Formats: sequence, structure tokens, C-alpha cells
Amino acid sequence: MGDPPALRVERLSVDFGSTEALREISLCADSGEFLLLTGPSGSGKSTLLRCLNGLIPHTLPGRMSGSVWVYGTDTREQPVAKLAERVGFVFQNPGTQLFNLTVWDELLFAPRNAGLSAGEAEERARWALEAVGVTHLEGRRLDTLSGGEKQCVAIASVLALRPSLLVLDEPTAHLDVNGARRVLDSITHLCREEGLSVVLGEHRTGAVGQRADRLLILNRGCLLADGPTAEVFAQRELIRGLGIRRPADEPEQPWETLIGEQLPDKGVPPLVEVRGVEAGYGKHRVLRGVDLTLYPGEIVALVGDNGAGKTTVARLLAGLLTPEDGQVMVKGRKPRPGSGGVGLVLQNPMTQLFCETVEEEVSFGPTNLGRRRDGVVEEALGCCDLIPLAGRPVHALSCGQQQRTVVASVLALEPDLLILDEPTMGQDWDHLAAMMDHLKQMTARGRAILLVTHDYKLVHRYADRVVLLREGRIAANGRMRNGHGAKGVPGDIGAPASPAVT
Repeated sequence: MGDPPALRVERLSVDFGSTEALREISLCADSGEFLLLTGPSGSGKSTLLRCLNGLIPHTLPGRMSGSVWVYGTDTREQPVAKLAERVGFVFQNPGTQLFNLTVWDELLFAPRNAGLSAGEAEERARWALEAVGVTHLEGRRLDTLSGGEKQCVAIASVLALRPSLLVLDEPTAHLDVNGARRVLDSITHLCREEGLSVVLGEHRTGAVGQRADRLLILNRGCLLADGPTAEVFAQRELIRGLGIRRPADEPEQPWETLIGEQLPDKGVPPLVEVRGVEAGYGKHRVLRGVDLTLYPGEIVALVGDNGAGKTTVARLLAGLLTPEDGQVMVKGRKPRPGSGGVGLVLQNPMTQLFCETVEEEVSFGPTNLGRRRDGVVEEALGCCDLIPLAGRPVHALSCGQQQRTVVASVLALEPDLLILDEPTMGQDWDHLAAMMDHLKQMTARGRAILLVTHDYKLVHRYADRVVLLREGRIAANGRMRNGHGAKGVPGDIGAPASPAVT
């Protein structure tokens, strides 16, 4: 008999009470195979991935039937800690698995906890940082990192154990194009040269789709497709019907080449004025002399590499961070948390969810502040396609549904400025586009949106203006050279692929 496959899933079903998450899933993967898993938000991708390392049924609630075998080991018969010796898992939210003070401590933790010597643990930690391309972060505190930098550290910390099967849940959601390319190049190299098996769940399939051997598509808990990546993507009707993105095949372009001249003065008073702002965390300076103006009625995309300072700008505008120098004004006043003028949606939805159900979450803010207008909760739920989920417990939602719940809860406060910090995590394009279409209508009533993202297509379709941050300074500020809006937008959903952007 030959060696067992890296992964074998047989008639796997999972339900959470009345919610059926997976139905009769069967698949098999050999050592060194790279599988890409995609599908609409809420289709069961994260549930399937959590079965591969034994989190289901050992740790997370949920009734499981069928079986999952990893290199001949039945996950039902081994504890999660034992399975972790073979299966590395990277969560959607990097904060879920980072708990040391510094990057170096985080990289050393798993190898030392596994009983390796100090020398071998350090060797593995340094190798993992090099593999992901973040050796420059070695001495940093975790609480000073951007979301994308934390994502890279989380991936490196898992690689430091040298797993045989690597399972990743949306690992590129927080990464800029260069960071995503480095991580995916490293993973692909480990597959091809060292026999690492990979199962990667992702909505933004562009860079991953060019590397994966097979494409698996889930919808409503069922496996609709499993085959060579190019062949499955060639099923245009299926891909278009599910709102799945097809990989980009055009060369990467730097943002500077895509941003044109500054738009002329709006002729109306600005909603937001940032003047000469210097800001950071402790001794780590992030922003250096930033000037920025936002006007009512516009959607402004804030783009740039991981660690450039995008989230720091968002926190300044929301009043969660005080500038070390310079001035931040929103409607002529310094921003103050809880004032209702600025609504901020953070990268990690779980940091903002605390009520029992979706409807209670969306209702809480305006009710608590005594500003609940008739119909405002229903409008927010409808904007984010949450009406069918209004009574669902928030902990039973997919990550994408949780993200939309946070957006709805902030919308219900009717802020003058809405800040969306990486709203694409867990979102299929259909839900994302429908939500953005509603938000676009909101700007017609004099509100503004600051869209913090790495997603080129989202920027191209919806941004009136693009602001590029490079190393804490504004490097470009203007309109996309080839226009914006739905008309003539290059797409990657059943149409010619849009170019990637660095």
C-alpha cells in the first residue's frame, strides 16, 4: 500500500442547531497540492476549513458527521493540539492567534512550546520570517503593526512549525499586492519543492488563482465544483451566477501610474480637514506631515502598502487617536468618539459586536444615543442584505455576515463621515457591490465615505478620488486616470480580468 493522501474528506456534514453549514462534502488531496476554496459569503468555507484541523468537532460547537483524514489520521480521534503538529491553521483575523508582546516572541512561541531547543526554534523563526518577507518586523511590538503586517506575522508563526498541511482562511484580505505576492510565492515554493499541501479559502481569487492546482467552489454548504483551476474558472455561467472573481492576468501597475491630477476645488466647505499631522504609537512614528481634505458627497479611497498609515488616519478621524502635532477637524470640530459625526468600521468585526442578535446590534447605537429615527434600522439592515438574518445570533454568522452587521450598526447612526477599513474581508463581490451601491446613494445626501482598501476593483468602480500613502506621507491625490464608476469598469467576474495594482 502507498502513502495515504494528505487530505481525505468523506461525506462531511456540519450543522449548528437549525443551521446546516455543510452537506455531504467529499474531496481528496495529495501531498504538494495547492487547493483554492471559494464561494459566496456564508457558503460554509470557514466551517470546512475548521474541520481540517479538528476545531470542529473538538473545540467549536457544531454537530459533525462523516470523516476528515489528514495523512491517515482521523481528526475525530486526535486532539487539536496533536493535529497541530501536522496541520497549520491561519485564521481570517490575525488577532485571533497573536498573543505575545513582540514579533520575535510570537515566532518563537510555537517551536519552543513543541519542545524544540532554543537554537532550533530561533532557526525556524528566522526562516519563517524570511519566507514571508517580513524580517524587518522582527523587533517590533505586535500592537504597533498594521492589519496586513499582523497577517504576515500570523502566517510566519504557523510556518515556523513546518506543518505538512497548511490551511489558510482569507490570508490576503489585509495584504497589499506586494505582500500578497510574497506570501503566495513562498507558499507555492513550499508546495512545489518541499511537498507542503495547502487549502486556502479566499474571495479575492486573483493572485491565488494563478498558483492553485485545483479550485473548489462551495455554495450553501454544497461542493458545486472541484477541478483544475483554469477549467473551473472557464465555467462562466457558474462563476458569474455566484459572483466569484476570476484571476487577473494583466501586469501589476503601481498606484502612482493610475492616479491623475487633483480634482478642482469643490466650491463647498470641507467636511474633514487634516493639516500637518504627525502621529504614531509610542516611539514608532507612522504619519509625517499629512494634509488631507474630504468633502461632502464624495467617496475617497485611501490606498497604500501595509504599514503606510492608513488605519492610523482612520483612527485619527474617528477621534480614537490624538495627533502628536497638527490638527484634525470634522465639520469644524475636533473629532470625539461617540459623537455620531464619524462612523468607523474596523478591520476585525468581532471588536465591534457585542449584542445577541443582528437586529439588536444594529438597533443598539441609535437607541442608546436617543437618535433612533423611524425606519433607520430597517434601512441599514436592507442596505447590507441582513433582513433575512435579523434574528440570527451574531456569533452564528460567517465573517462576511459579521462584517456587514458592523457596517449596518454604524450606518444606523447616520454619520456624516463613514470610514470603512478593509470592508472586503469575508465578502463575495455580489454582497460587496450591492452594499457599496447603497452607500453611493448615501453620499448624494451630503455624506462622505473614506474607503481604506487594497482592492483595485472596488476603488476603480466606486472612488471619486484616490489618496495614496507611502511611508506615512501622501504621495498622490487625485482621480483614477482611466475614470471610475460602473460604466466601462474592467471586471473580473465573468469578464476580462482587471489589472492588479501594487
